[in-house]
Amino acid sequence: MPVINRVSALKEEITEWRRDIHAHPEILYEVHRTAALVKDKLIEFGCDEVVPGIGRTGVVGVIHGKSRKSGRVVGMRADMDALPMQEHTGLPYASKTPGAMHACGHDGHTAMLLGAAKYLAETRNFDGTAIVIFQPAEEGGAGGKAMVDDGMMDRFGVQEVYGMHTAPGLPVGAFATRPGPLLAASDRIEIAIEGVGTHAAKPHLGIDPVAIGCQLHGALQTIVARNVDPVHSAVVSVTMFHAGDAMNVIPQTARLQGTVRTLREEIRTLVKHRIAEICDGIAKAHGAKIALTYSDGYPVTVNHEAQTRFAVNVAREVSGEAAVNDNAPPVLGGEDFAYMLEARPGAFIFIGNGNTAGVHHPAYDFNDDAIPAGVSYWARLVETSMPA
Repeated sequence: MPVINRVSALKEEITEWRRDIHAHPEILYEVHRTAALVKDKLIEFGCDEVVPGIGRTGVVGVIHGKSRKSGRVVGMRADMDALPMQEHTGLPYASKTPGAMHACGHDGHTAMLLGAAKYLAETRNFDGTAIVIFQPAEEGGAGGKAMVDDGMMDRFGVQEVYGMHTAPGLPVGAFATRPGPLLAASDRIEIAIEGVGTHAAKPHLGIDPVAIGCQLHGALQTIVARNVDPVHSAVVSVTMFHAGDAMNVIPQTARLQGTVRTLREEIRTLVKHRIAEICDGIAKAHGAKIALTYSDGYPVTVNHEAQTRFAVNVAREVSGEAAVNDNAPPVLGGEDFAYMLEARPGAFIFIGNGNTAGVHHPAYDFNDDAIPAGVSYWARLVETSMPA
């Protein structure tokens, strides 16, 4: 079954919602306007229950099918928050909020799931219950975890849960996913080096934290090159290095910060231990003090095999066999849908955004031509998993 005719007819209305959300981006948990819009729309559509305030500012809508004899309950999730960055698209609906921008497609995710909620509330051509989940704070705030910790899965009886994300570079209307690890664990490192400051002309009288930091940066790269099995993936990226205030002074301190990305828990543990060992060894070698702060971030996003096969079949119904990649390579980006997949079986899928700027880029914009395929995927996922 291709794109649903009723969904195609809703495209312009859904596009209007999307562009309104795009013009009014909100950060982390402060998605009050967006959450209110979502709540009002779900009530307007006639959802059987609409509950705001889950996980602080999340919204959940409940839609019963014509029958509930199957006892099946399927959840679908969209994220609502934007990024703290300045938009440079020049679009008529560009962000009206300085320093905030929908640069990751969450405006599109929210609009597509709203479109599916409207269609499902109208037709109710399924036997069971559809749960539409709109979460805050995906961009670093773990809003998905907050909703799970708030008891969402048990409260609404969610048995399976599915997510979707825009993918620049993938053709519009195409889908991509894979069973098992799809997105990486995303951790943070902060390394504080304390040496002994001195005049730059008398380096022998000090302990140079800049030189130590440079050595530390190089040594950290050996973890992936020489400790991680080459058939597995890992990234250790130092992205900030701060030291010194004057050109003729060797400073007392330096600070490095960065990120660690891994796709397996055992690799995550290995990398964490090696970073600590390297910091300790280099500190001893130079007579310096090095303090490592390793902060666990989002876990690996792991798709469940049966639910992934089902999601792939639904996507193929919508877009055709050739437009769906069921063995897409993992992505080293992080995603807090991982917490929902730890709580319930399910699958995360990418939908094509076409040849556009990448996510987290100031020129990015969600491609509204993806709306019919995305909404049809959600609708058919419910109707196929819970046939009337």
